Amino acid sequence: MKKLRLVVVATLPLCAGLLAQGQTSRPAPDVYGELRWRYVGPEGNRISAVAGVSGDPLVYYAGSASGGIAKTTDGGVHWLQIFDDQPVQSIGSLAVAPSDPNIVWAGTGEAWIRSHISIGEGIYKSTDAGKTWTRMGLEKTGRIGRVIVDPTNPQIVLACALGTAYGPQPERGVFRTADGGATWQRTLFADENTGC
Repeated sequence: MKKLRLVVVATLPLCAGLLAQGQTSRPAPDVYGELRWRYVGPEGNRISAVAGVSGDPLVYYAGSASGGIAKTTDGGVHWLQIFDDQPVQSIGSLAVAPSDPNIVWAGTGEAWIRSHISIGEGIYKSTDAGKTWTRMGLEKTGRIGRVIVDPTNPQIVLACALGTAYGPQPERGVFRTADGGATWQRTLFADENTGC
């Protein structure tokens, strides 16, 4: 894992720092006018997906169109690449389970259609906050643009699959798992020309 320099625009470190210090009162409204945007990372690619940990303003994951996933645990001061060992680096979506912050899902394949987009290899899951990853299926979907985890049951997940960007394909639509990714059922499918 390598550290990255800071380059994404945000004021997260200031807000996260105040929360981490236990400050519960709100600043006066004129204080917000003094805030200035600054780059906080990660550097090197188009960010296509971001997810944070509910209740922890310092932990964020950022997925890149063709640069994997980076994680910060200090509100954006430092970033570590945590997906480099995987065979795919195009990230279309990220989700952290609201009921268990150790469970992180990554839908691969850039979902923003443009003249050149990277294809994915299914959906990945980490059960140790991004230290290790396991591919959990949906390899033929091409691009997964959204992942939603049930707020109370981290075994229930929905994946929104765009599919092939420029032609018909049957592996697209909304997929659902109720067993943490061991099996998937397609729960919404319009036709082979309509992705989610």
